[in-house]
Amino acid sequence: MSELKVTADHLKRDAYLYVRQSTLRQVAENGESTQRQYALRHRAIAAGWPAERVRVIDRDLGKSGSTAAPRDGFQELVSEVALAKAGIVMGLEVSRLARNSADWHRLIELCALTATLILDEDGIYDPSNFNDRLLLGLKGTMSEAELHILKARMRGGQLNKARRGELENGPPSGTGLPIRRRDRSRSRRRSAGRNPPGLRDL
Repeated sequence: MSELKVTADHLKRDAYLYVRQSTLRQVAENGESTQRQYALRHRAIAAGWPAERVRVIDRDLGKSGSTAAPRDGFQELVSEVALAKAGIVMGLEVSRLARNSADWHRLIELCALTATLILDEDGIYDPSNFNDRLLLGLKGTMSEAELHILKARMRGGQLNKARRGELENGPPSGTGLPIRRRDRSRSRRRSAGRNPPGLRDL
């Protein structure tokens, strides 16, 4: 039923698919997620957009969504929406587009002003419609909260390791000290600490 929101006016403009992964490691290891994001273009084609009118913006692969400042691809997307060139904006989920409520609500506002639809894995939304706008706002809030919880969980794990004296970090860049060599040095120091020279022969 969400396809009914797509009008002839929307189809006159291009469809924009935004693809992002937070880190280069995710790009290398989570190929399935990236493929699912690219596959959204078929949703636009099914809704009536010609394949050549589906624009893919994937310049932000390996960049965090916590802020828009370093994301050239997101900035490009926002500019295209503001210029009323986009009929629909697509992202697999809200977190792909933005993990920051300010950035997310700015995009929603621009989409509402320019009559641009938003599509995610769950459906198509019209930001000028109050109910759709409310749902999009809630999704953005949940996405930002999820990022906060993930960071807090990782920080908590680091603090617990530090309290036990088990937190290990790689050597600072520029030291020229290989990680394995540094680890062996730590291991020797710990062994010496457990068995002081004066006690080993007792």
